[in-house]
Amino acid sequence: MRLPHLALSLSLLTLQACASGDAPLGQASFAEYRQQTLAWMQANRTFQTDDHGAELEWNAPREWRPDGVAKRGILLVHGLGDSPFSFNDVGQKLADQGFLVRTVLLPGHGSKPSDMLDVTLKQWQEVVREQAQIMQREVPTVYLGGFSTGANLVLDYAYEHPEIAGLVLFSPAFRPENTYAWLTQYIGWFRPWLAKPDDGVRPMQTPVRYLNVPTNGFAQFYRSALLAQNHIEQRPYDKPVFVAITQHDSVLDTAYVLDNFNTRFRNPTSRLIWYGDTPAPAAKTPRVLVRNDYLPQYRIAQFSHMGLMFSPDDALYGKDGKQRICWNGQQAEDMHKCLNGDPVWYSDWGHREPGKVFARLTFNPYFDWQMGVMMGVLNGETSSASLSLVDEPPSRRH
Repeated sequence: MRLPHLALSLSLLTLQACASGDAPLGQASFAEYRQQTLAWMQANRTFQTDDHGAELEWNAPREWRPDGVAKRGILLVHGLGDSPFSFNDVGQKLADQGFLVRTVLLPGHGSKPSDMLDVTLKQWQEVVREQAQIMQREVPTVYLGGFSTGANLVLDYAYEHPEIAGLVLFSPAFRPENTYAWLTQYIGWFRPWLAKPDDGVRPMQTPVRYLNVPTNGFAQFYRSALLAQNHIEQRPYDKPVFVAITQHDSVLDTAYVLDNFNTRFRNPTSRLIWYGDTPAPAAKTPRVLVRNDYLPQYRIAQFSHMGLMFSPDDALYGKDGKQRICWNGQQAEDMHKCLNGDPVWYSDWGHREPGKVFARLTFNPYFDWQMGVMMGVLNGETSSASLSLVDEPPSRRH
Protein backbone atom coordinates (compact mmCIF):
# COMPACT_ATOMS: atom_id res chain seq x y z
CA MET A 1 0.00 0.00 0.00
CA ARG A 2 2.99 2.30 0.27
CA LEU A 3 3.88 2.18 -3.44
CA PRO A 4 1.52 4.99 -4.48
CA HIS A 5 2.98 7.19 -1.74
CA LEU A 6 6.50 6.33 -2.95
CA ALA A 7 5.59 7.19 -6.53
CA LEU A 8 4.06 10.49 -5.41
CA SER A 9 7.16 11.30 -3.36
CA LEU A 10 9.44 10.59 -6.32
CA SER A 11 7.30 12.80 -8.56
CA LEU A 12 7.48 15.63 -6.06
CA LEU A 13 11.23 15.24 -5.78
CA THR A 14 11.51 15.40 -9.57
CA LEU A 15 9.45 18.58 -9.67
CA GLN A 16 11.50 20.12 -6.86
CA ALA A 17 14.71 19.28 -8.70
CA CYS A 18 13.34 20.83 -11.88
CA ALA A 19 12.18 23.94 -10.04
CA SER A 20 15.71 25.12 -9.37
CA GLY A 21 19.16 24.92 -10.84
CA ASP A 22 20.08 23.75 -14.30
CA ALA A 23 17.73 22.19 -16.83
CA PRO A 24 17.50 18.44 -16.18
CA LEU A 25 19.86 16.00 -17.89
CA GLY A 26 20.57 12.28 -17.53
CA GLN A 27 17.19 10.77 -18.45
CA ALA A 28 16.86 7.22 -19.75
CA SER A 29 14.21 8.00 -22.38
CA PHE A 30 13.01 10.87 -24.53
CA ALA A 31 9.60 10.81 -22.82
CA GLU A 32 11.23 11.24 -19.42
CA TYR A 33 13.48 13.99 -20.77
CA ARG A 34 10.53 15.89 -22.22
CA GLN A 35 8.45 15.50 -19.04
CA GLN A 36 11.20 16.74 -16.73
CA THR A 37 12.07 19.61 -19.06
CA LEU A 38 8.42 20.73 -19.16
CA ALA A 39 8.33 20.71 -15.35
CA TRP A 40 11.55 22.73 -15.19
CA MET A 41 10.23 25.31 -17.66
CA GLN A 42 6.94 25.58 -15.79
CA ALA A 43 8.88 26.50 -12.66
CA ASN A 44 11.51 28.76 -14.27
CA ARG A 45 10.06 30.40 -17.37
CA THR A 46 9.19 34.07 -17.67
CA PHE A 47 6.00 33.70 -19.67
CA GLN A 48 5.33 36.22 -22.44
CA THR A 49 1.61 35.56 -22.97
CA ASP A 50 -1.36 34.35 -20.96
CA ASP A 51 -1.31 31.05 -22.83
CA HIS A 52 1.31 29.25 -20.74
CA GLY A 53 0.45 25.89 -22.24
CA ALA A 54 1.19 27.04 -25.77
CA GLU A 55 4.49 28.63 -24.73
CA LEU A 56 5.58 25.45 -22.99
CA GLU A 57 4.82 23.37 -26.06
CA TRP A 58 6.64 25.76 -28.39
CA ASN A 59 9.78 25.66 -26.24
CA ALA A 60 9.76 22.05 -25.03
CA PRO A 61 11.56 19.10 -26.65
CA ARG A 62 9.17 17.67 -29.21
CA GLU A 63 8.66 14.47 -31.14
CA TRP A 64 7.01 13.75 -34.50
CA ARG A 65 6.32 10.10 -35.30
CA PRO A 66 5.74 8.76 -38.81
CA ASP A 67 2.98 6.39 -39.82
CA GLY A 68 4.18 2.83 -39.32
CA VAL A 69 7.53 1.72 -37.94
CA ALA A 70 10.33 4.26 -38.28
CA LYS A 71 13.48 2.98 -39.97
CA ARG A 72 15.28 6.33 -39.83
CA GLY A 73 15.44 9.06 -37.23
CA ILE A 74 16.79 12.58 -36.98
CA LEU A 75 17.62 14.64 -33.90
CA LEU A 76 17.36 18.41 -34.41
CA VAL A 77 19.23 21.00 -32.31
CA HIS A 78 18.32 24.72 -32.19
CA GLY A 79 20.64 27.71 -32.05
CA LEU A 80 21.73 30.29 -29.49
CA GLY A 81 18.74 32.02 -27.91
CA ASP A 82 16.26 29.95 -29.89
CA SER A 83 14.06 26.98 -29.02
CA PRO A 84 12.75 23.71 -30.48
CA PHE A 85 10.12 25.82 -32.24
CA SER A 86 12.86 26.45 -34.82
CA PHE A 87 11.89 23.10 -36.35
CA ASN A 88 8.12 23.51 -36.16
CA ASP A 89 7.73 23.12 -39.94
CA VAL A 90 10.78 21.00 -40.79
CA GLY A 91 9.92 18.36 -38.17
CA GLN A 92 6.49 17.57 -39.55
CA LYS A 93 7.75 17.39 -43.13
CA LEU A 94 10.45 14.90 -42.13
CA ALA A 95 7.95 12.77 -40.22
CA ASP A 96 5.74 12.73 -43.32
CA GLN A 97 8.71 11.15 -45.12
CA GLY A 98 9.01 8.33 -42.58
CA PHE A 99 11.46 9.80 -40.06
CA LEU A 100 11.21 9.65 -36.30
CA VAL A 101 11.96 13.31 -35.50
CA ARG A 102 12.94 14.79 -32.15
CA THR A 103 14.18 18.13 -30.90
CA VAL A 104 16.12 19.07 -27.78
CA LEU A 105 16.16 22.16 -25.57
CA LEU A 106 19.70 23.33 -24.91
CA PRO A 107 20.35 24.17 -21.22
CA GLY A 108 19.87 27.86 -20.48
CA HIS A 109 17.05 28.15 -23.02
CA GLY A 110 13.27 27.98 -22.81
CA SER A 111 12.97 29.87 -19.53
CA LYS A 112 14.58 33.33 -19.31
CA PRO A 113 17.82 34.77 -20.69
CA SER A 114 19.48 35.08 -17.26
CA ASP A 115 19.47 31.27 -17.01
CA MET A 116 22.28 31.36 -19.58
CA LEU A 117 24.65 33.28 -17.32
CA ASP A 118 26.40 30.11 -16.14
CA VAL A 119 25.63 27.59 -18.88
CA THR A 120 28.52 25.63 -20.43
CA LEU A 121 29.30 24.16 -23.81
CA LYS A 122 29.72 20.81 -22.06
CA GLN A 123 26.05 20.90 -20.98
CA TRP A 124 24.99 21.55 -24.56
CA GLN A 125 27.15 18.68 -25.79
CA GLU A 126 25.72 16.42 -23.08
CA VAL A 127 22.09 16.81 -24.11
CA VAL A 128 23.01 16.13 -27.75
CA ARG A 129 24.97 13.04 -26.73
CA GLU A 130 22.24 11.69 -24.46
CA GLN A 131 19.38 12.13 -26.89
CA ALA A 132 21.37 10.93 -29.92
CA GLN A 133 22.23 7.73 -28.07
CA ILE A 134 18.62 7.23 -26.98
CA MET A 135 17.46 7.59 -30.59
CA GLN A 136 20.19 5.24 -31.80
CA ARG A 137 18.74 2.53 -29.55
CA GLU A 138 15.32 2.96 -31.16
CA VAL A 139 15.95 3.22 -34.91
CA PRO A 140 18.70 1.62 -37.04
CA THR A 141 19.71 4.79 -38.94
CA VAL A 142 20.14 8.18 -37.28
CA TYR A 143 20.86 11.59 -38.80
CA LEU A 144 21.51 14.83 -36.94
CA GLY A 145 20.35 18.32 -37.84
CA GLY A 146 21.09 21.73 -36.43
CA PHE A 147 20.55 25.44 -36.82
CA SER A 148 23.43 27.90 -36.26
CA THR A 149 25.06 26.92 -32.93
CA GLY A 150 23.08 23.68 -33.08
CA ALA A 151 24.78 22.91 -36.40
CA ASN A 152 28.16 23.20 -34.67
CA LEU A 153 27.04 20.84 -31.92
CA VAL A 154 25.75 18.13 -34.25
CA LEU A 155 28.83 18.40 -36.47
CA ASP A 156 30.99 17.86 -33.38
CA TYR A 157 29.03 14.74 -32.41
CA ALA A 158 28.99 13.35 -35.96
CA TYR A 159 32.75 13.67 -36.36
CA GLU A 160 33.23 11.70 -33.15
CA HIS A 161 30.55 9.08 -33.95
CA PRO A 162 30.85 7.65 -37.47
CA GLU A 163 27.63 5.67 -37.03
CA ILE A 164 25.69 8.92 -37.64
CA ALA A 165 24.37 8.64 -41.21
CA GLY A 166 24.60 12.30 -42.22
CA LEU A 167 23.84 15.91 -41.36
CA VAL A 168 21.23 18.60 -42.06
CA LEU A 169 22.62 22.08 -41.35
CA PHE A 170 20.75 25.40 -41.45
CA SER A 171 22.87 28.57 -41.27
CA PRO A 172 25.77 26.61 -39.72
CA ALA A 173 27.81 28.98 -37.59
CA PHE A 174 31.20 27.38 -38.22
CA ARG A 175 32.89 30.77 -38.06
CA PRO A 176 31.34 34.00 -36.72
CA GLU A 177 31.13 37.02 -38.98
CA ASN A 178 32.13 39.23 -36.04
CA THR A 179 35.92 39.02 -35.73
CA TYR A 180 35.74 40.13 -32.09
CA ALA A 181 33.55 37.21 -30.98
CA TRP A 182 36.54 35.54 -29.30
CA LEU A 183 36.58 38.30 -26.66
CA THR A 184 33.32 37.07 -25.16
CA GLN A 185 35.22 34.19 -23.54
CA TYR A 186 37.14 36.63 -21.34
CA ILE A 187 34.85 39.56 -20.52
CA GLY A 188 31.79 37.84 -19.05
CA TRP A 189 33.00 38.16 -15.45
CA PHE A 190 32.98 41.98 -15.56
CA ARG A 191 30.43 42.49 -18.34
CA PRO A 192 27.80 39.75 -18.01
CA TRP A 193 25.57 41.36 -20.67
CA LEU A 194 26.74 42.93 -23.92
CA ALA A 195 23.42 44.81 -24.05
CA LYS A 196 22.05 45.79 -20.65
CA PRO A 197 18.89 43.82 -19.80
CA ASP A 198 17.27 46.81 -18.12
CA ASP A 199 17.86 49.48 -20.76
CA GLY A 200 14.12 49.89 -21.34
CA VAL A 201 14.57 49.61 -25.10
CA ARG A 202 15.61 46.09 -26.02
CA PRO A 203 12.96 43.42 -25.29
CA MET A 204 14.34 40.36 -23.54
CA GLN A 205 12.40 37.55 -25.21
CA THR A 206 9.38 36.50 -27.24
CA PRO A 207 7.14 33.46 -26.74
CA VAL A 208 9.60 31.33 -28.76
CA ARG A 209 13.09 32.85 -28.46
CA TYR A 210 15.40 35.18 -26.57
CA LEU A 211 16.16 38.62 -27.99
CA ASN A 212 18.92 39.35 -25.49
CA VAL A 213 21.58 36.81 -24.50
CA PRO A 214 24.22 37.05 -21.74
CA THR A 215 27.86 37.40 -22.71
CA ASN A 216 28.43 33.85 -21.50
CA GLY A 217 25.98 32.54 -24.09
CA PHE A 218 27.99 34.14 -26.87
CA ALA A 219 31.18 32.72 -25.34
CA GLN A 220 29.79 29.17 -25.48
CA PHE A 221 28.64 29.76 -29.05
CA TYR A 222 32.15 30.86 -29.98
CA ARG A 223 33.62 27.75 -28.38
CA SER A 224 31.21 25.59 -30.38
CA ALA A 225 32.44 27.33 -33.54
CA LEU A 226 36.05 26.50 -32.62
CA LEU A 227 35.04 22.86 -32.24
CA ALA A 228 33.53 22.86 -35.72
CA GLN A 229 36.58 24.53 -37.26
CA ASN A 230 38.96 22.08 -35.63
CA HIS A 231 37.03 19.07 -36.92
CA ILE A 232 36.73 20.45 -40.45
CA GLU A 233 40.41 21.37 -40.65
CA GLN A 234 41.60 17.99 -39.33
CA ARG A 235 39.81 15.83 -41.90
CA PRO A 236 36.96 15.86 -44.44
CA TYR A 237 33.49 14.65 -43.57
CA ASP A 238 32.38 12.02 -46.07
CA LYS A 239 28.76 11.34 -45.07
CA PRO A 240 25.88 13.11 -46.88
CA VAL A 241 25.37 16.72 -45.77
CA PHE A 242 22.60 19.18 -46.58
CA VAL A 243 23.41 22.88 -45.98
CA ALA A 244 21.22 25.97 -46.39
CA ILE A 245 22.77 29.42 -45.99
CA THR A 246 22.09 32.97 -47.08
CA GLN A 247 24.72 35.30 -48.49
CA HIS A 248 23.61 38.22 -46.31
CA ASP A 249 23.78 36.37 -42.98
CA SER A 250 24.80 38.86 -40.28
CA VAL A 251 25.92 36.12 -37.86
CA LEU A 252 28.24 33.78 -39.73
CA ASP A 253 31.01 33.85 -42.31
CA THR A 254 29.09 32.38 -45.25
CA ALA A 255 32.10 32.36 -47.58
CA TYR A 256 33.87 30.10 -45.09
CA VAL A 257 30.92 27.70 -45.07
CA LEU A 258 30.72 27.63 -48.86
CA ASP A 259 34.43 27.05 -49.31
CA ASN A 260 34.55 24.23 -46.78
CA PHE A 261 31.45 22.61 -48.22
CA ASN A 262 33.20 22.38 -51.59
CA THR A 263 36.51 21.15 -50.20
CA ARG A 264 35.69 19.18 -47.03
CA PHE A 265 32.15 17.81 -47.42
CA ARG A 266 32.92 15.55 -50.36
CA ASN A 267 30.00 13.13 -50.55
CA PRO A 268 28.51 13.29 -54.09
CA THR A 269 24.96 13.42 -52.70
CA SER A 270 25.67 16.46 -50.49
CA ARG A 271 24.04 19.75 -51.49
CA LEU A 272 24.38 23.37 -50.39
CA ILE A 273 21.66 25.92 -51.08
CA TRP A 274 22.99 29.45 -51.41
CA TYR A 275 20.39 32.21 -51.18
CA GLY A 276 21.78 35.38 -52.76
CA ASP A 277 23.88 36.46 -55.71
CA THR A 278 25.63 33.78 -57.74
CA PRO A 279 28.99 32.96 -56.12
CA ALA A 280 32.30 33.20 -57.94
CA PRO A 281 32.68 30.54 -60.68
CA ALA A 282 35.20 28.59 -58.62
CA ALA A 283 32.68 28.23 -55.77
CA LYS A 284 29.62 27.51 -57.94
CA THR A 285 30.10 23.76 -58.22
CA PRO A 286 27.38 21.34 -59.41
CA ARG A 287 26.52 20.51 -55.79
CA VAL A 288 25.79 24.19 -54.98
CA LEU A 289 22.25 25.36 -55.81
CA VAL A 290 21.69 29.13 -55.99
CA ARG A 291 18.43 30.99 -55.47
CA ASN A 292 17.89 34.74 -55.56
CA ASP A 293 17.01 36.29 -52.19
CA TYR A 294 15.55 39.61 -53.39
CA LEU A 295 11.83 38.90 -53.73
CA PRO A 296 9.83 42.15 -53.96
CA GLN A 297 6.55 40.27 -54.32
CA TYR A 298 7.08 39.25 -50.68
CA ARG A 299 8.68 42.61 -49.75
CA ILE A 300 11.92 40.72 -49.06
CA ALA A 301 15.12 42.71 -49.50
CA GLN A 302 17.38 39.85 -48.40
CA PHE A 303 17.14 36.54 -46.57
CA SER A 304 17.97 36.26 -42.88
CA HIS A 305 19.97 33.97 -40.62
CA MET A 306 16.88 32.63 -38.84
CA GLY A 307 14.26 32.52 -41.60
CA LEU A 308 15.38 29.56 -43.68
CA MET A 309 13.51 26.87 -41.75
CA PHE A 310 9.98 28.28 -41.75
CA SER A 311 7.17 27.91 -44.26
CA PRO A 312 5.36 31.04 -45.48
CA ASP A 313 2.26 29.40 -43.97
CA ASP A 314 3.67 29.08 -40.44
CA ALA A 315 1.15 30.50 -37.95
CA LEU A 316 3.75 32.43 -35.94
CA TYR A 317 6.59 33.15 -38.36
CA GLY A 318 4.97 32.95 -41.81
CA LYS A 319 4.09 35.82 -44.14
CA ASP A 320 0.90 36.40 -42.15
CA GLY A 321 2.35 35.20 -38.86
CA LYS A 322 1.60 36.59 -35.41
CA GLN A 323 5.24 37.03 -34.37
CA ARG A 324 6.77 40.02 -36.16
CA ILE A 325 10.35 40.72 -35.02
CA CYS A 326 10.72 44.48 -35.18
CA TRP A 327 13.93 44.60 -33.14
CA ASN A 328 16.10 44.51 -36.23
CA GLY A 329 18.93 47.01 -35.77
CA GLN A 330 17.01 49.98 -37.15
CA GLN A 331 16.22 53.38 -35.70
CA ALA A 332 13.71 53.57 -32.84
CA GLU A 333 11.20 55.49 -34.98
CA ASP A 334 11.13 52.71 -37.58
CA MET A 335 10.93 50.05 -34.91
CA HIS A 336 7.83 51.70 -33.43
CA LYS A 337 6.23 51.89 -36.88
CA CYS A 338 6.85 48.16 -37.23
CA LEU A 339 5.42 47.48 -33.77
CA ASN A 340 2.34 49.56 -34.61
CA GLY A 341 1.58 47.35 -37.60
CA ASP A 342 2.74 49.62 -40.42
CA PRO A 343 3.67 47.90 -43.71
CA VAL A 344 7.20 46.55 -43.58
CA TRP A 345 9.86 44.98 -45.73
CA TYR A 346 11.88 42.00 -44.51
CA SER A 347 15.62 41.45 -44.17
CA ASP A 348 18.38 40.13 -41.97
CA TRP A 349 19.53 42.03 -38.89
CA GLY A 350 20.82 45.55 -39.53
CA HIS A 351 19.75 46.05 -43.16
CA ARG A 352 18.46 49.54 -43.98
CA GLU A 353 17.13 51.32 -47.05
CA PRO A 354 15.80 54.90 -47.25
CA GLY A 355 12.04 55.13 -46.90
CA LYS A 356 11.54 51.49 -45.82
CA VAL A 357 10.79 49.96 -42.44
CA PHE A 358 12.27 46.51 -41.91
CA ALA A 359 11.27 43.53 -39.79
CA ARG A 360 13.35 40.39 -39.50
CA LEU A 361 12.58 37.85 -42.22
CA THR A 362 11.20 34.81 -40.44
CA PHE A 363 10.05 32.61 -43.35
CA ASN A 364 11.41 31.08 -46.53
CA PRO A 365 9.38 31.38 -49.77
CA TYR A 366 11.39 28.44 -51.14
CA PHE A 367 10.57 26.22 -48.15
CA ASP A 368 8.88 23.38 -50.05
CA TRP A 369 11.58 23.29 -52.71
CA GLN A 370 14.25 23.35 -50.00
CA MET A 371 12.63 20.37 -48.29
CA GLY A 372 12.75 18.52 -51.62
CA VAL A 373 16.48 19.17 -51.92
CA MET A 374 16.99 18.02 -48.34
CA MET A 375 15.09 14.78 -48.94
CA GLY A 376 17.20 14.18 -52.05
CA VAL A 377 20.30 14.30 -49.86
CA LEU A 378 18.80 12.06 -47.19
CA ASN A 379 17.63 9.58 -49.84
CA GLY A 380 21.04 9.44 -51.53
CA GLU A 381 20.03 11.04 -54.84
CA THR A 382 22.97 12.23 -56.93
CA SER A 383 21.32 14.05 -59.85
CA SER A 384 21.10 17.83 -59.60
CA ALA A 385 18.98 18.19 -62.73
CA SER A 386 15.62 17.60 -61.04
CA LEU A 387 16.58 19.84 -58.13
CA SER A 388 17.08 22.81 -60.46
CA LEU A 389 13.64 22.62 -62.07
CA VAL A 390 11.96 25.49 -60.27
CA ASP A 391 10.58 28.79 -61.51
CA GLU A 392 13.13 31.52 -60.96
CA PRO A 393 11.91 34.65 -59.14
CA PRO A 394 12.65 38.12 -60.52
CA SER A 395 16.35 38.87 -60.76
CA ARG A 396 18.10 40.86 -58.07
CA ARG A 397 18.09 44.60 -58.53
CA HIS A 398 21.33 46.26 -59.60
